Amino acid sequence: MKVLPFIIPKPDKAGLIYQVDKVEVFYDKLHQHEEIQLSFIVEGKGTLVVGDTINNYSKGDVLIIGSNIPHVFKSDSNDQQKSHMLTLFFTEHSFGDSFFNLEELKSIQPFFERSKYGFKPQSHIEEMSSLFLKLEKASKLNRFIILLQLLNCMVHSDYASLSSFVYDKKYSLVEGDRMRNVFEYTLNNYSEDISLESVSKIANMTKNAFCKYFKKRTNKTYIQFLNEFRVEQASKLLLEKSDYSIAEIAYLSGFRNISNFNRIFKKAKGKSPSQIK
Repeated sequence: MKVLPFIIPKPDKAGLIYQVDKVEVFYDKLHQHEEIQLSFIVEGKGTLVVGDTINNYSKGDVLIIGSNIPHVFKSDSNDQQKSHMLTLFFTEHSFGDSFFNLEELKSIQPFFERSKYGFKPQSHIEEMSSLFLKLEKASKLNRFIILLQLLNCMVHSDYASLSSFVYDKKYSLVEGDRMRNVFEYTLNNYSEDISLESVSKIANMTKNAFCKYFKKRTNKTYIQFLNEFRVEQASKLLLEKSDYSIAEIAYLSGFRNISNFNRIFKKAKGKSPSQIK
């Protein structure tokens, strides 16, 4: 199955697409699409990889993912709640090439700059949540009006970027298929021993070729990416599993050496695992 690029289904002439995902897990394959994605997490939690960066998401989060940024949602397998997300998709040119350049809308331009790396609003969340929840019963015209209201909120909110690096070329189908397989293998097997030799085979490349290939597209080595993902999983376990020892959490997160775990964790989080627990 080819999942890159991921095409958002839409009726002819539709500039704005509203989508409701209410499933066991969100779409968990690496993908990208031309449309900018504005999402509200109604229920569910997990890990979101955007570009080169590992993020966590949970109930109540608002997330913006820019055009053609590779990303993947990995719902927590132990979450009892169904994953429920409300999303608007649109492009900068959905309503005409010059629409967002109108004098009345120029104040929204910072939104498009922020969206290039994806971002997560840190304020005005209650207002944005209320607007997202109005979408289901809104007419197409009112959904468009709600979009403009959301963009205005997002421009005036504090925010955190979801990524620090985005590969400047759109993935081809072959590249997308290869990176999807690598990400899927990593997200499903991070708790096991993963060697460069094993992941290179998944990519169908030699080890040296794979290392260069991955670094060019993510601006970090594969081992850096793998360790960052493991640290995020460990962080969640430290907060959720109070009866587990740090050594047990390290093992469940894929670290086989406790000293190595402590060193990598502190470098990534600025705190030791014992300070988090």
